[in-house]
Amino acid sequence: MLVKTFGSAVYGVDAITITIEVNISNGDLKYYIVGLPDNAVKESLQRIESAIKTNNYKMPRTKIVVNMAPADIKKSGSAFDLPIAIGVLGASEQLNNVEQLKDYIMMGELSLDGTIQPIKGALPIAIQARKEGFKGLIVPLANARESGMVNNLKVYGVTHINEVVNLLNNENSLQPISINTREDFFNNQYEFEFDFNDVKGQENIKRALEIAAAGGHNAILIGPPGAGKTMLAKRLPTILPPLSLYEALETTKIHSVAGKLPENSSLISKRPFRSPHHTVSDAALVGGGGIPQPGEISLAHNGVLFLDELPEFKRTVLEVMRQPMEERKVTISRAKVAIDFPANFMLIASMNPCPCGFYNHPEKECTCPPGSVQKYLNKISGPLLDRIDLHVEVTPVAFSELSNTKKGEASSVIRERVIKARELQTERFKQTEGLYANAQMSSKLLREVCVINTVGEALLKKAMEKLNLSARAYDRILKVSRTIADLANSVDIKPEHLAEAIQYRSLDREGWAG
Repeated sequence: MLVKTFGSAVYGVDAITITIEVNISNGDLKYYIVGLPDNAVKESLQRIESAIKTNNYKMPRTKIVVNMAPADIKKSGSAFDLPIAIGVLGASEQLNNVEQLKDYIMMGELSLDGTIQPIKGALPIAIQARKEGFKGLIVPLANARESGMVNNLKVYGVTHINEVVNLLNNENSLQPISINTREDFFNNQYEFEFDFNDVKGQENIKRALEIAAAGGHNAILIGPPGAGKTMLAKRLPTILPPLSLYEALETTKIHSVAGKLPENSSLISKRPFRSPHHTVSDAALVGGGGIPQPGEISLAHNGVLFLDELPEFKRTVLEVMRQPMEERKVTISRAKVAIDFPANFMLIASMNPCPCGFYNHPEKECTCPPGSVQKYLNKISGPLLDRIDLHVEVTPVAFSELSNTKKGEASSVIRERVIKARELQTERFKQTEGLYANAQMSSKLLREVCVINTVGEALLKKAMEKLNLSARAYDRILKVSRTIADLANSVDIKPEHLAEAIQYRSLDREGWAG
């Protein structure tokens, strides 16, 4: 007897429906799986046989052929166990109503006793199931809340193969999961572990991070060990504008595909903050693998990628970020497939000013030999620094500020200013698709939007000459000054806005490294 069940394969951040045909016919006792399965899929028949026998069903002792269509797409992973097992039970006439199988997509890994284990990519699978008109989706209980975010689709969370058989035989009262996605999402948007009011002093650094958040600018924090660079960077997500529902869905899909969502989780409600170790490989940072998986830059999509001790990262790893930072996506190409992953993130980096960490320190003396500061800085390529708008020097906090018991400005207050500045930018760029922040302006748009008066021009010219700023600093100063003007709710870029922007170009100053 021939029976069809339906599963789904995830490629990139989207899913493709897979038709699983199971045919049981007379012949030698042999099991075949065809349709480009990988080893994990081929091994599934051993798990399926054990699960079927353990739960007092019969495993046919005849020829079984399992075809996974379309046959030209590689199938990988153990999540096809459940649809294959149900197909075997249906083809061997152990289900009362095989007609129901056409209404469901089902996915899950089987244990030897029939217990169903969690899978990756449940959210894109649910989205594709609804798009193709399936009535229901059967997934492991641990993935049910994640899948239940999709409207107009009955999602059943199951823990054992018996529950699936009883559901298909109409013998149990298993109910589809019901989730108020919007309520869950909006209730958790403003719950943060950190807050800027915990930070003592560092008012100039807080101001720089506020500007970075308001304009979507990349930033690098330069300072000695213990000055608070990491602590400040971790608090940046608390002042970014909250995720929209569309951004949250997009972000959740990526984390679902990567298997990074906690069990029983719903929509990601806060902007991600990713902080990979400096030993990270190229593929781990940008994505890769035989069947490409998202890397750290995609997991930071719509959020922050923090690279602590930037010069310690391998140069090749840093260079692969250059194109994604410009295009806000990364394309992973393999012999048979090319997959696009979104990578629209804010880069925040930190570094010591020199190998010993105390160059330009107000109290401690730098012990590095001559030329080592420039050599240390040269570990970061010019093209990468060119994509970082704000260079912020972080100085140690004085004891008088550390011992002050007065609370600083709360993240919620700063966030309100950032949101208002972003609203101005949304209105400004509404005619340009895909552009929503000052940091993303092209050179052409920059000339139209960032117009400065003669006083401002004179100030900028004097700064370029006196501080020996490089040519690449010019555009960055204009973009940052536009953001500062937006925070001040000013239509025009004033000289004071330019003056503040100029001070954030430390590494462009000739002779900064001695």
